[in-house]
Amino acid sequence: MAPEENAGTELLLQSFERRFLAARTLRSFPWQAVIVLVTGTQLPSPILKSQRRQDRSLEAKLRDSSDSELLRDILHKTVKHPVCVKHPPSVKYARCFLSELIKKHEAVHTEPLDELYEALAETLMAKESTQGHRSYLLPSGGSVTLSESTAIISYGTTGLVTWDAALYLAEWAIENPAVFTNRTVLELGSGAGLTGLAICKMCRPRAYIFSDCHSRVLEQLRGNVLLNGLSLEADITAKLDSPRVTVAQLDWDVATVHQLSAFQPDVVIAADVLYCPEAIMSLVGVLRRLAACREHQRAPEVYVAFTVRNPETCQLFTTELGRAGIRWEVEPRHEQKLFPYEEHLEMAMLNLTL
Repeated sequence: MAPEENAGTELLLQSFERRFLAARTLRSFPWQAVIVLVTGTQLPSPILKSQRRQDRSLEAKLRDSSDSELLRDILHKTVKHPVCVKHPPSVKYARCFLSELIKKHEAVHTEPLDELYEALAETLMAKESTQGHRSYLLPSGGSVTLSESTAIISYGTTGLVTWDAALYLAEWAIENPAVFTNRTVLELGSGAGLTGLAICKMCRPRAYIFSDCHSRVLEQLRGNVLLNGLSLEADITAKLDSPRVTVAQLDWDVATVHQLSAFQPDVVIAADVLYCPEAIMSLVGVLRRLAACREHQRAPEVYVAFTVRNPETCQLFTTELGRAGIRWEVEPRHEQKLFPYEEHLEMAMLNLTL
């Protein structure tokens, strides 16, 4: 294989690695790239953007390949990845993935690849759980691993899974670490904790306050903080070079100026919290109280990231901000480089002035 093909193959394997570890379903996995690898054909450039145009020709070439080494590499970048072995995804997800991988192997090779069938057998014997792990590889070489619900809605909340705007905001934070370095950060509606854990690991904040109002979300948050090697504030064994981390119960509708004053944030962030008019009104209310509690000091910087699912909902948010006297401007959109959120979704982030 030519050097440029080797480089392209490695890029695709890295894509498999990132997407498999972070996904909860197979929808976002680049199966067409599997076909590219299996055929051993010239890899397109840019690799991932031109795959769909080659579907038919690559499918026709599957019969010509006799080497299963690349599929073995895919297996070890996904199900057998060290992070995945330590913190496995949901059994259903791993089982579906391996079934699809075996189909693609059988479409090309007459000899079975024992490792694939052994891995599938393990998932068939494994017990289903309501929790699974998702892991996100960081530029530092480390990772953020989350224990999440396998259902989008559970315990009456959507806060037990990671949503796309959290990935978008985390990626923006990693590209703009100076916003958070040596500062106290308050996150509103932390959910599973991806954004905050990425900031704690990559941006060196002085203190980080995760917050949410749902008891089950808070329980999972605390577990995810500990899972990622961070200590909660009361832990006397906390590392001196780590941020001071707190998980706080915060109900936007009842939080008082006095309660918010205790946080003393320099930066306030939130992701994917504009899901209904009621939540928007509550969010604007808590932002107004945050402004009031810093009356004689510099107000915190505020960043709110969201997926534009309903333009009317977004319009309501900006309208209510105006009524509250909160100025806003749109942050320039950044390119997706690190985390596998859905590329077709419209993402936005506002910088608010309290």
